[in-house]
Amino acid sequence: MDEGRRERLRSWLARAADDAGLTITALERLSGGAIQQNWGLTVRRGDGREERWVLRTDNPATLEMSHGRREEFALLRAAHAAGVRVAEPLFACDDAGVIGAPFLVMRRVEGIAAAHRVVKWDAVGGGREAAARAMGRELARIHSLRPAGDDLAFLGVPPADACLAFCAEQERALDAAGPHPILEWGLRHLRRTAPGPIAASLCHNDFRTGNILWTDQELAAVLDWEFAGWGDPHADLGWLCARCWRFGNLAMEAGGVGSRAALYAGYVEAGGAAPDPARVAWWELAAHLRWATIALAQGARHLSGREPSLELALTPHIVPELEWHILREVAAREAALERAA
Repeated sequence: MDEGRRERLRSWLARAADDAGLTITALERLSGGAIQQNWGLTVRRGDGREERWVLRTDNPATLEMSHGRREEFALLRAAHAAGVRVAEPLFACDDAGVIGAPFLVMRRVEGIAAAHRVVKWDAVGGGREAAARAMGRELARIHSLRPAGDDLAFLGVPPADACLAFCAEQERALDAAGPHPILEWGLRHLRRTAPGPIAASLCHNDFRTGNILWTDQELAAVLDWEFAGWGDPHADLGWLCARCWRFGNLAMEAGGVGSRAALYAGYVEAGGAAPDPARVAWWELAAHLRWATIALAQGARHLSGREPSLELALTPHIVPELEWHILREVAAREAALERAA
């Protein structure tokens, strides 16, 4: 960040914090964040106290379904008030003139989120089973938030049927991505076998290994809320348990971290209704389709020229593996339906 933006940021933060003596003593780009940029901030208050914050802002090209920073700030506030472990939200700025794009600022939480490290870490969160239960508890707290009041009005009206709404969304995504017969076949199966509607709750919609911050004692924070919305709570469970988010540690069905049984136990402990295994299985298959369409959209960001990036260019290369899983899973599910008939 150049000196001009840094000084404008300092001035804005001083006003937002009502602290004319506030200074920025360190500012560094943090790793991770294919869709958003995260910056580590160390500030010194006018009375000499030092605090560590994180500034979160947009990359040059974003995904259409991603919330803006003001909306993500509101989601963080609602989650924080509901007892979800998130970084405390501090300020939000809509003025792109400060650093070139809107941003939010939250208190920094220390821990490890890198998925390739987390899935190999037996001591994660106090041990694998403890970690899986902790993920279940956080999901139950997120799902306790229901459509009410004005704070999350920007999320709109909950879908009458979250499964069919998902199918319609994916149909639009595939229309934009061009011909992908295997993905379209998987979507056809999902539409044919969609379970009936249930009451909507807040879904994180990207609750997975890589978006959860850990220490060797606990789950420290749930990150990256830009896709949250009203939906079927089983969608979050299916997304976390999907094979594509186990990062090679396939035996640990809860995100490559712990067991599915421990995840479900923690979910119920925190007040969540006992998950329906058939609904979770539907959403697990849906997760592979959704990740494939997101990967295609990420590649399109690179190809558009708006955001040249090796990471974005390589992301679509995961699609054939996802298609292979969809082929096998749909074939098995169709065979089971035939036997049942």
